[in-house]
Amino acid sequence: MKELENYLKYLQYQKNYSLHTITSYEEDIKEFLEYIKSENINMFKITYDEIRFYLMYLSKKKDINSTISRKISALRSFYKYLQNNNKIDNNPFTLINLPKKDKKLPRFFFYNELEELFNTPKLNTPLGQRDRLILEMLYATGVRVSELVSIRISDISDHTIKILGKGNKERIVRFGDYCDEILKMYLNDGHYKLNADSDYLFLNNNGEQLTDRGVRYLLDKIISKTTIEKKISPHMLRHSFATHLLNEGCDILTVQELLGHESLSATAIYTHVTNNRLKDVYFRTHPRARK
Repeated sequence: MKELENYLKYLQYQKNYSLHTITSYEEDIKEFLEYIKSENINMFKITYDEIRFYLMYLSKKKDINSTISRKISALRSFYKYLQNNNKIDNNPFTLINLPKKDKKLPRFFFYNELEELFNTPKLNTPLGQRDRLILEMLYATGVRVSELVSIRISDISDHTIKILGKGNKERIVRFGDYCDEILKMYLNDGHYKLNADSDYLFLNNNGEQLTDRGVRYLLDKIISKTTIEKKISPHMLRHSFATHLLNEGCDILTVQELLGHESLSATAIYTHVTNNRLKDVYFRTHPRARK
């Protein structure tokens, strides 16, 4: 479908969305298009009531609230694109209220778990140096994995990295001495051996730019070599970055800026994690907190 193809290109080239996000949008929209085709509904003339029936369809097939919310958000964005390009007069999805999501606190690593993770890759090989740098950089900067794999060597200068985030918004992130030490080792040895001519920082074993999926695959391999009984994802290191900063007294506005969040509410979820920790520490340590 031409409109969908153009929309996906818009997300990729103008909004700078990750391949993972674009694929998710494509799947959700295609499911909707198949549904309205089966119901003989014109996508350009769909009504509020017809959308309500679609929501009922999603509920009947046991989609959870968070999944339904994601699908409606994808369709709302798609129809906004259609409206902006004069394909429809108004966006009916703006009238739909998203179902309430069950709040899930972000999962993060404790300091001792991070130490075990960092010490797992072997630094005597190019890929081991790369893997250690990936862990250090995800935790040191809090960048998204899509931002990580897009880093070029020319973006790095004096403990800072220029990041191009969602919506082509540029921000500067910083990293400390631990990360800098591994970065210098990798640039002088591992990266040089993988492909000295590439400006991309993270390369696969063929010397080409590492992908989002590649990072997730190698993190699964790393975690399998540890005693940590958690399913790891790159986002857990981002969650750990934010949680640990707040635990150590960093203000939430600074964390918001470092994470590249547009809304403070997106950052505020980490305060629930730190508040729970503070509560535990208080009741465990205050002499008159408990009888």
